[in-house]
Amino acid sequence: MCFDIFVALKKSFHNNEKTNFSAGPCILYPEVIKGASEAINNFKELDLSLLEISHRDKNFVDVMEEVRELSKEIMALEDDFEVLFLQGGASLQFCMTPYNFMKKNGVAGYSITGTWAKKAAKEASLFGEVIEVGTSAEENFNYIPKKLNITKNMDYLHLTSNNTIVGTQIKDFPNTDIPLVCDMSSDIFSRQINFNQFSLIYAGAQKNIGPAGTTLVAVRKSALGKTARNIPSMLDYEKHIKSDSMFNTPPVFSVYTCLLTLRALKQNGGLSIIEEQNRLKANHLYKEIERNQLFEGVAKKDDRSGMNVCFLLKDESLKEKFDKLCSEAGIVGINGHRSVGGYRASIYNALPFESVKILTEVMNHLD
Repeated sequence: MCFDIFVALKKSFHNNEKTNFSAGPCILYPEVIKGASEAINNFKELDLSLLEISHRDKNFVDVMEEVRELSKEIMALEDDFEVLFLQGGASLQFCMTPYNFMKKNGVAGYSITGTWAKKAAKEASLFGEVIEVGTSAEENFNYIPKKLNITKNMDYLHLTSNNTIVGTQIKDFPNTDIPLVCDMSSDIFSRQINFNQFSLIYAGAQKNIGPAGTTLVAVRKSALGKTARNIPSMLDYEKHIKSDSMFNTPPVFSVYTCLLTLRALKQNGGLSIIEEQNRLKANHLYKEIERNQLFEGVAKKDDRSGMNVCFLLKDESLKEKFDKLCSEAGIVGINGHRSVGGYRASIYNALPFESVKILTEVMNHLD
């Protein structure tokens, strides 16, 4: 395909002239941006902006109830689960997790599969003993360790389902009686899995759920209240559950935008449909990386992420030319993390297949 032709194609399929591969905050569905913009101007035809109504107003209380229930519905969570929309990002969950799940003088297992897993483990070590059950640090986290050293005395096992920096993803979660905790910030709602196998799931919103500012937490009520710790109120899941996720003023705009995203996900067919769409996008891009002699992938093939595709130029002298081609094609957010270099294409739910085709055409044009 002629370069000028595919650039014209890019402009035709999407009103936005940029093709956004940002790792987060990232691309949102056009209808979500439109709905959120309308709510800022006039929320529910109240002649008030969403940004200026009280979070105790019934109109927003209804939003919070719907987004929590819709999250449970899409994940097919059992009645024992409660969904919360909190603040502080996934990083705050690094300490909320041990506060609520690690007993005094307790032990927790952490699978160290990347930077964020390391940070989570470091935070947990302030509360008790942290055992490194597996790690891929010796190969710069380019694979997922499969054989985990899990022991029965652990209060929980912490996993990170997807690693944005090097582009790895857990495909099969361990089968264990130890409570499973998972940071799903960068791949939640991207595929069908058994969410009920976990006792705690958390995810920063700014990948597949909405804008930055809120964090989804799904927690089993029956798993709480067992640590014998005095937990500060703002860090206590039970306090947030009793307050219906309104213990303090929630980030109303972020929560509402998350609701619009989940509505769109449901209307578009739910997890089964989005999983297939994401699989097609990832396969198309990985196929080009394998075909094109100028590029190489970062992650090992069996553990490659379906959300964050990381790749390198074999010849760095071509970087200026490739970057120029990407810029001319309207591609943004493609640079790799500073610790890895190269490139990272984040292909979250809202990114259309056509965007991936534009990138592969640019890669092919360099060939």
